[in-house]
Amino acid sequence: MNITVNLYAAARHAAQCESVTVSAATLNELRQALVTQLPALEPIIPQCSMLVDGHSYGRDGDTELVAGARVDVMPPFSGG
Repeated sequence: MNITVNLYAAARHAAQCESVTVSAATLNELRQALVTQLPALEPIIPQCSMLVDGHSYGRDGDTELVAGARVDVMPPFSGG
């Protein structure tokens, strides 16, 4: 299914866009799809936390995604 992913901080800067739509059923698939579609994200994605509908899943990759889910990619920022 297609998921719209919002990018922030270093991820947005590297991708040179605010959001991207990818096809994924889990967060692991989403991470891989992001790197495939936007190779500049490869060094950043492993450091990122993922928010799905406002809930943090950190680096948990087994989380299943549902149609219409809001996914935010949050790199470490402000020294964190």
